[in-house]
Amino acid sequence: MAKTQMNVRVDEATAQAARERALARGVSVNRYIEELVQRDAAEVGRSFVDAAADFMKSYESVFAEEFGTAATGERGTGAGTESGTGSLPAA
Repeated sequence: MAKTQMNVRVDEATAQAARERALARGVSVNRYIEELVQRDAAEVGRSFVDAAADFMKSYESVFAEEFGTAATGERGTGAGTESGTGSLPAA
């Protein structure tokens, strides 16, 4: 992976904390910051997936009624479907 240079300005206390933590981990300050950003990005991705799973769980019965269930292959006859087939209305 290609590396890109990026200059970041922080106060002296933050810079010192970054140096100390990097030293304690046995990595460079650059690597330490890179790991922090990667960890943060992964947490955001997990948060999104968790929120999507919660949404799907909350509306599971609505989706099952409208579109059927994957386990049975049955399709619902929800009010928002055309002729009760479970298909979405034409745009």
